[in-house]
Amino acid sequence: MTSVADLCDEHEETVEVCEIQFRDFGGNTAFAGPIRTVRCYEDNSVVKALLAEPGEDCVLVVDGGGSLRRALVGDVLAGDAVKNGWAGIVVFGAVRDSVVLSTLDIGIKALGTIPMRGIKRGEGVVDTPVAFGGVVFVPGDMLHADEDGIAVLAADG
Repeated sequence: MTSVADLCDEHEETVEVCEIQFRDFGGNTAFAGPIRTVRCYEDNSVVKALLAEPGEDCVLVVDGGGSLRRALVGDVLAGDAVKNGWAGIVVFGAVRDSVVLSTLDIGIKALGTIPMRGIKRGEGVVDTPVAFGGVVFVPGDMLHADEDGIAVLAADG
């Protein structure tokens, strides 16, 4: 896999780079795939439902509004993601069960950890553009991530 830094050099005029300094939590620190999205706030019901479906090597980008009060992904949901073929998860928010997450064969980036689980109200929007860190994450665009950060290339470019 091409490093994110090399990708940025090759596509300097068209690449979008996320300005947020995410932490790595999954067993894979480098991952890439087409984007799927969820927008939710402290409610991970829709995240759970989506990760239970076939991932087809996609990366789930979760816009949790940057909240660090509730975890949107933990060991059970991340385990489902591995089982169902997701390449990675990016959470603009918190995760939990970080020790277990580090053993899983998936890339996971998030702002931090909190032991409180997400609430379940069934709220959230799937596959709509979400924006944070100076990037608009559009479903179908390609996300590339490694230890240096996250870069996105438009599907049509």
